[in-house]
Order: sequence, then C-alpha cells, then structure tokens
Amino acid sequence: MKFLHTTAAVAASFLCCPDLASAGPVKERGLLDPLFEITTLGGMTFKINQVPNKKFYGAKKGRGSMAIARAYSKFGAAIPDDLLSTIQQILEELGLLGNNGGGGSNSTADPQGEVAATPQMFDSEYLCPVEIGTPPQTLNLDFDTGSSDLWVFSSETPTNQVMGQALYNIDQSSTAQLLMGASWAISYGDGSSSNGNVYLDTVSIGGVKVENQAVESASNVSMSFTQRPDTDGLVGLAFSSINTVKPRQQKTFFDNAMTELATPLFTANLRKAEAGNYNFGFIDTTEYTGQISFVDVNTTSGFWQFTSQGFAIGNGAAQSLPHEAIADTGTTLLMLPAEIAAAYYAQVQGAVNDARGAGGYVFPCSATLPDYKATIGSYTAVIPGDFINFAPVDGTSVDDATTCFGGIQATPAGFPFSIYGDIFLKAQFVVFHGGNQQLGFASKPL
Repeated sequence: MKFLHTTAAVAASFLCCPDLASAGPVKERGLLDPLFEITTLGGMTFKINQVPNKKFYGAKKGRGSMAIARAYSKFGAAIPDDLLSTIQQILEELGLLGNNGGGGSNSTADPQGEVAATPQMFDSEYLCPVEIGTPPQTLNLDFDTGSSDLWVFSSETPTNQVMGQALYNIDQSSTAQLLMGASWAISYGDGSSSNGNVYLDTVSIGGVKVENQAVESASNVSMSFTQRPDTDGLVGLAFSSINTVKPRQQKTFFDNAMTELATPLFTANLRKAEAGNYNFGFIDTTEYTGQISFVDVNTTSGFWQFTSQGFAIGNGAAQSLPHEAIADTGTTLLMLPAEIAAAYYAQVQGAVNDARGAGGYVFPCSATLPDYKATIGSYTAVIPGDFINFAPVDGTSVDDATTCFGGIQATPAGFPFSIYGDIFLKAQFVVFHGGNQQLGFASKPL
C-alpha cells in the first residue's frame, strides 16, 4: 500500500520514540507533555467544514426508535417485532415505506489532517467529506469506529436502491482497479444485507492520501441505507481484523495511513448541535482540558473495546459495575447494561421503559435529566443530562413534543459489550491510538 507524501503531516521518525510505542494500563498526560508537541515535517494542514444536509429526515418523530433498531441490527441482535411494527408505522407516516428510488472549506494555522463533522438532526450521525479516485470524487461518508469496511454507493448500485446519494463513478476514475475475485458483504440483524465488488483506488481524507485503498462498491444495499439520502457510505475505523472482504481481508484507511502519520492515532472531537472534527496524526491540545487518561484496548473482537469500572448518577456516589464496552462513532446512543439503564431512569420523574411502543426508555420532555458519569480507568467521563434528551416520540421536535426518547438505553440480552456511541462521545475528547492500541479520554469545553 502506497501512502502519498503530499500535503498531509508526516513524520515517520515519531514512530521510533520508545514512549509512543509502549503501552501501559493507564497513563495520564497533561498539556505540557512533550510527547504531544508534534512537529510537522513539511506539508500543509487541513480543516474541512461542511453544512447540514437538507435531505435528512431526522427532524421527525420516531428518531429514537430507528436509532435503537440500527444499533440492534448493526451488531446482529434480533429486532423485537413490536419495534419493527413501530418503525413501519413511522415510515408510513413519513411516506418512506417501500420508497427505494429515485460546503465550503477553509484553512487554519495548524490542524494537521483535520476533517470537520457536522451533526445531522438529533445528532444521529456525523458525516465527513472523503475524496475517492482520480480526479477526486467527493462523497459524504459516516466515520464508523464500530466497523472496518470502506464501502460506498457507486455506479454499480441499482438505481432503485439510490435515493439522492452521491455515487462513486468507477469508470470516471483513472486509478480505479478491480480487485479480481474479491467481494464484500455485510449482514444485518434485521435480515437485510449490503454487498458488492472491491476496487483499489486513491482515497484522501483531510489531505491524508492513500493509493490502492480498498473501496467496496455496493451492488446491493439494504433499505435502511437507501432511505438515508444524506449518507453516501461508510469509512470503517475499527481494526482490520473484522473487514468483510473475501477471500482476503483488506486494511482500513487508518491502518494503511497509520505508519506514515506524525503519530499513529486519530482523535474524535464530536460536538452537540455544531460542527465537530476528527484529527489524524496529532493531538490538538486546544481541544481538551486537563489530562488525557489512557486505557488499554482489547482488540480480540476487532473493536475499540475497553473496560468501564462503574458509574454514578447526578451527585450520587460512584457504584462499581465493571462491564466491557466499545467506543463506536457509528452508533448514536449510549447503550449500557440493563441494570445501569434502569438505575439511571429511576432518577428521572415519569420515565418508563416503553419497549413495546417506542423501543426503549422514554420520559416527559419537560423532565430534568441528571448527569451520567462513567468510570473508565482513572477517568470519570461526565455526560450532561441535557445531552441525554435524544429525540421526540410524539412530535416533530423536542420543543413541541410531550414525550422524549432517551439517549441512554439498555443493551439487549446476550450483547457481549456496551456501546458508547455519540451520546457519550460528543461529551468527551477521545484519542484512538492505533500505535499503542489504547483509548484516551479527556474533558473538553461543551
């Protein structure tokens, strides 16, 4: 795999630093730590902003039901019949059931390989511009640390499965090469699937450019993606061990670029109701406060998996309840062990687990929600209560609804881990350190 030394910040010599290459159980580094004083060895720096996609259907009721169903589907859990019926009713009301067819940029002084992410309505997903092919074709893709495939809507996608998405036109890229004999397929818990052919092509994200990156072209997509016209595909940022290409797995964009980055990491600084960003190859010390606390990642399952030791609710005392979790930018909700979710909503007046009607915990939109605190190593992650009011249940917005859907929900029985999705991530500064196989967490201005 060839990495292009263009305008991206590259400094391979940083990989030789013993401290960067070592991994410990928990480490804290402050603002003055010289390890984070990255020196760019040539090249420009990047920050790309994007505007909200007007085609997104998020400003409707039922967003919470669809979000929890997606989480179930993504990780292979059966979606309850009652929840499927609820979603069918929502889609009918929106006129979407069965309908399959038919930004500016600026530069700043020092954001190396930085890509902005704009939240869609109700923060249900964060999209970033990605350039594919020669000449470059720009698609808005979902950065997903919970999967490892870079797949896109393309000129091979049937027209009746396209509903406004931008397409990767293979024939218009002079650098596209069919990977002979290779195919990919992703199966979902609701029985649907997406699959297709694999091409090698040039991919650029925030100025970081990789040649011969595996790009998975969709010759079939599930209806759940067809009905999301804002999303042109996914960039998987989990570990390459769960890439679905056969007969030979392909590396993720991050794995291909990692050895040439100034530091082998990326950071997620997602925001509530405003543009966030991902930084590749460096840690911007202006984006967080205090210290970054690192914990080791268990890569056995291919995810950014870590252990949370417990929790606290509001001003209550910390409680011990160790559980495995993954940091997943591709899931919108914070899905916790059932015991923790029940304990949280026990502190919310009027909250009920409306699993049959809405798919999960709901509460009066007028309710005051307590903060949720997660213990992760030596770090206490605080998710403000107002971040947990996710979406309306019975109105077109939180302002005109009486019942709201919670951003904290319970993982279904048999789930191997909790899912720390965007509800959690947008309240933290998070470092995904591929070199050390660690996650770092820090507080940030909200």
